[in-house]
Amino acid sequence: MSAASAIPEAMLSRASQRGEPTWEMAMFHPRQGEWRESQYLALSTNRLIEFADGCLEFLPMPTPFHQAIVAFLYNLLNAFVLAHVEGEVFFAPCRIRTIPGKYREPDLFYARPERLRDRHQPAEGADLAMEVTSGEPDDRKRDLEEKREEYAKARIPEYWIVDPQERTITVLRLDGISYRVHGAFAAGQRATSELLRGFSVAVDEVFAAGEGKA
Repeated sequence: MSAASAIPEAMLSRASQRGEPTWEMAMFHPRQGEWRESQYLALSTNRLIEFADGCLEFLPMPTPFHQAIVAFLYNLLNAFVLAHVEGEVFFAPCRIRTIPGKYREPDLFYARPERLRDRHQPAEGADLAMEVTSGEPDDRKRDLEEKREEYAKARIPEYWIVDPQERTITVLRLDGISYRVHGAFAAGQRATSELLRGFSVAVDEVFAAGEGKA
């Protein structure tokens, strides 16, 4: 079945109009579920797009609040890594390969050198991933449930979920084939890493950074 078959028949019978999606362009792309990894990796766009089982998943465009939190965490994590361990810290958009047929773009991730054998290709997983959730239900489900399961399958040792809606930071540590909660940190506490011993962040300061008060 062609990509055009996914477009409403009424739209195929006439040219797209001003203010409508450009339906004709969809004919040049695969249908959802039929994308190949090579086609996904060839995309050139400033949108945050992840790849899951032949489908493209479009992530919410970050807000200044979101980006300020990511920048704050990046500065802390990057400084710690430079001072104490081998590896590098990256921020989205930057793809990692998780499990077969899936690529993700964590807000932040730390990777040891062996995961970056070809620096022109996505990293092979990560050693620590951080996601800052948005208030959108689909995004929360993806970060709180889907990625928790997927990152565990990818054997990412530690996963941080930064949740502005709940004002919490949950740190998950891989234990066998699933995550256990290392800590659910709230206001007045410091979120700590079990993987990177000595690394911690003050929960209040993280969300203050998002609000421009850090």
